[in-house]
Amino acid sequence: MTTSKKNTKTIVTTILLLLMVSAVLTTIPVHAQYGFGDWPNPVNQKPNGSVPLPAGVTADVNLDTHICLSFRPNPVGAGQTVLVNMWMDPPVSVTRYLSGFKVTITNPNGDKTTKTLDSYQGDSTAWFEFVPDKIGTWTLKFEFPGGYFPPGNYTMPAGSSRTGFTESYEKSCYYRPSTTQEQTLVVQENLVWSWPSSPLPTDYWTRPVMFENREWWSILGAYPWNGPGGGPTWPADTTEYWNGRLNFVPYTQAPNTAHIAWKRQGAMSGIIGGGMGLEALTSGGGNPNIIFMGRAYQSVSKVNPTGTGSQNYWQCYDIRTGQLFWERPIYSGESAPTAIEYDYGSSSVPGATAQAGSSVSLVSIANGRLVKYNPLTGAVNMNVSISPLTTSTYYMNGWALGVQIISNTGNENKSEHAGGTGTAGSATAGIYRLVNWTTMGSSSTFASRMVSNISWPRNNIGDFQDFKTGIAFVTREVNFFDLANMGYPYVDIYYDNASGVRLGNRMKAYNLNTGAVMWDVSVEETQYSGSACIADHGKVTVAMRNGYLMTWDQFTGKLLYKTENLEYPWDWQGFGAYAIASAYGMFYRFAYGAIYAFDWDTGEIVWKYKAVANPYETPYVDENGLPVYSWNAGGIVADGKLYIYNTEHTPTAPITRGWGVHCINALTGEGIWSMWTPGQSVVADGYLSVSSSDGYQYVYGKGKTATTVTASPKTVAKGASVLIEGTVLDQSPAQPNTPCVSKESMVTQMQYLHKQQPVDGMWHNETVNGVPVALTAIGTDGTVVDIGVVTTNGYYGTFSKTWTPPKEDTYTITASFAADDSYGSSAAATALSVGPATAATGNTQQQEIVIPDYTLTIVGAAIAIIIALAIAVLLLKKK
Repeated sequence: MTTSKKNTKTIVTTILLLLMVSAVLTTIPVHAQYGFGDWPNPVNQKPNGSVPLPAGVTADVNLDTHICLSFRPNPVGAGQTVLVNMWMDPPVSVTRYLSGFKVTITNPNGDKTTKTLDSYQGDSTAWFEFVPDKIGTWTLKFEFPGGYFPPGNYTMPAGSSRTGFTESYEKSCYYRPSTTQEQTLVVQENLVWSWPSSPLPTDYWTRPVMFENREWWSILGAYPWNGPGGGPTWPADTTEYWNGRLNFVPYTQAPNTAHIAWKRQGAMSGIIGGGMGLEALTSGGGNPNIIFMGRAYQSVSKVNPTGTGSQNYWQCYDIRTGQLFWERPIYSGESAPTAIEYDYGSSSVPGATAQAGSSVSLVSIANGRLVKYNPLTGAVNMNVSISPLTTSTYYMNGWALGVQIISNTGNENKSEHAGGTGTAGSATAGIYRLVNWTTMGSSSTFASRMVSNISWPRNNIGDFQDFKTGIAFVTREVNFFDLANMGYPYVDIYYDNASGVRLGNRMKAYNLNTGAVMWDVSVEETQYSGSACIADHGKVTVAMRNGYLMTWDQFTGKLLYKTENLEYPWDWQGFGAYAIASAYGMFYRFAYGAIYAFDWDTGEIVWKYKAVANPYETPYVDENGLPVYSWNAGGIVADGKLYIYNTEHTPTAPITRGWGVHCINALTGEGIWSMWTPGQSVVADGYLSVSSSDGYQYVYGKGKTATTVTASPKTVAKGASVLIEGTVLDQSPAQPNTPCVSKESMVTQMQYLHKQQPVDGMWHNETVNGVPVALTAIGTDGTVVDIGVVTTNGYYGTFSKTWTPPKEDTYTITASFAADDSYGSSAAATALSVGPATAATGNTQQQEIVIPDYTLTIVGAAIAIIIALAIAVLLLKKK
């Protein structure tokens, strides 16, 4: 057989590429799920386990073994979990493991069950859990049947800390059998309590979260979330995979309150006035790109240190208080990170769970570079090229997709952009590669990061995707007349440049695993916007100009349903935001007249939410002629709530009054609160950041409080009353030492403090109410007396109550304010001494009071002087 040099080079190149792909796969942590669903699967290299000693074989080395068995807890309650550990000495080599560890479990009735498993590599350990269901005495016995390893090469499998490491042995060895005695486990009726669970916090809390509060993991998520999700707390009927249009943030608390924790100015905005009249500046105040473990990361523009131009800086600050931790310039060649990478690392024991201490990096993929930053300091940990790619979509933790453009002359892409001149089959197809690669690890060679590299028909990964199903979608407006003339349904132009008429729509679905076009559908209806489309739940939905949405099956392109028409007149013609969202089994359409929630299964409207407006403030009305504020921006869904703000396509001066950010129950459509701070929102760690059009960044969430209490007088006799007084004040950086107010009064209070509105509200008929304070008295013997609950004055933050102590004692008087949605709790105490009752003294009969004559003379003279002065003043006034 002969092989040409060209073929030899090709074969060698292919082998090298396969070796590089294999190398990157061997460094992938075993925790993660990769790709679209379960794709791609890491290479499953069979580990090298022991086998029974073959008949007639005598090993070169024979070893006596010693095994141990441990389990806990003992005793244990029926129905509780028992952890069983076992190990053997001497251990095997790191490239080997032992097969056939067997534990026999005998219950009180004498029934036996066995558990057989293999050891981990290197340390010869194993473990499992079981749940005993009968009360009484159980026994456990561990047996090792012996294990033989022939001579030869043993290579470390994928997922280990020493992937690819090979050991070569010239001699065989045999680990002789061994067994333990039966060990007793007592199972009782009463449960054995572990560490008490930590309920999720309802009070003000801060980072770091202590290791003892394990149950808090479900609210400690970061922004942005890239998935995958899941687990016992995952919301029902919500996809576990990220895509760019879900606008969903899991694993976090989100504020139910309009309470502003802090704010800062990021731009000059508001009415200009003077010669400019009602013209206004409407720049937003800014939002963080990332919120991680209570720290927000944001790019800001500052004066260049040279004094000329501006310089972009990267800041890190506390999301709860706005306290700046650090800032540094974004140097040439860098870009601020936009994603978080959780690298679970590799276990020191092959096949075991990765050890504690996983690393976290903030990631930027831009300008042909992969850059990783230290979240504590902002220092660059890695900066490597991703050539031949220039950018990629970070679609899952540690994973990105990018398109390599080899030739960009194809009709497929030209024809799907405005102004394209291509027609069906008129040009040679472009050449593109879809590259799936990992950001994890420290390799500086991009080829070692690639996991797949397939032929792809486009120069991008589509308009939107569903990474759970692994399908990308492209949707375009087309010209209705071309639908008829060119052979419906296949049309390959964006729209007719001659007429500019757009009267149809075309959608394609691409398989991200193979690059194949799955289906190609054209319809007479025209989409409202390519941004108001979403893929989720195995379906793809497009908002149409006709005022309804159309939904297709992702896999077949079959039309499943059209929703009912949205409200006449504005929504009926499709006006709305260039955005959409999905969570909790619903997709959300943000139209001009209302926000609509649709059921993914049926397409039926689940709820509608409207922001009622002043009759002369807006041109928009609902189907009943009721004035409403418009929506023209995307919302964000978190913790069962939807946050969204009012705006329109092209705001004009004077700016509409009453626009705001709204917090809506995402399941029912019930309004929770709204504030005059319209702007895009991000949320994590229980705080909502809003880049408001008034130039400020407002951060909503819980704030700290301070309670004071006094008793007057401090010493009283039994039977006498005392006056208990105090305050409950907000300590948030946005408004320190101002009164704490009720949830119902929060919007009025915040708009009074931050929005130049009257304290009694815009319509001057609102009352600001305070918060409840519990008063108690504690005697020296520990007796607690409930004095009662009082409500603070909403305008001043003060409270008071008169109380008569029941007996002689020295009391500790406490005032306690419990946490609510807006505030953390606080309390204070003071002391009060109650002595014996005052004894009655002297003759109780009435006595005549004798006033000396000189006193009457003085008093009479004084009265005469006062009268004379009054007359003189009146005379002066008349003159």
